[in-house]
Amino acid sequence: MMIKDQSGTQNKGVSTSMQSHFDSEPLPTMTRLLEGFLNIPSVILMFIRDHLVNISAHTLGLMCIILLHLASVPTLLAVLTGQSDKMPPVDIMLFVWAGLTTIFFKSLFERNYLYIATNCLGFVAQTVLMSLILFK
Repeated sequence: MMIKDQSGTQNKGVSTSMQSHFDSEPLPTMTRLLEGFLNIPSVILMFIRDHLVNISAHTLGLMCIILLHLASVPTLLAVLTGQSDKMPPVDIMLFVWAGLTTIFFKSLFERNYLYIATNCLGFVAQTVLMSLILFK
């Protein structure tokens, strides 16, 4: 049986309305889930490219300062609470403080007040912890 569509061409057996129905049929749920799962690496790469690239050098520098100040806190708190009698190694503490002092002077030259404030707070907090241990 020949059927003519709107353009005048003849199709054998299937009307154009039935063809468009089969063409626009939604994908099964499992297929969509599988496609979504397979797109995860590209979504992760897009997130890294769009968002993590925007982290500035100043943000990384601030995180460095905070992590260096926090390096000795667990050991100092353990000594302060009596859970340990071992102080942090002196050479490591000297290198950490030397690095932080270098960053402090660098921030003074650059007039980076956020670094200056963060370093000052860290120095004060560590000095208080050490004095509490010393005068306990």
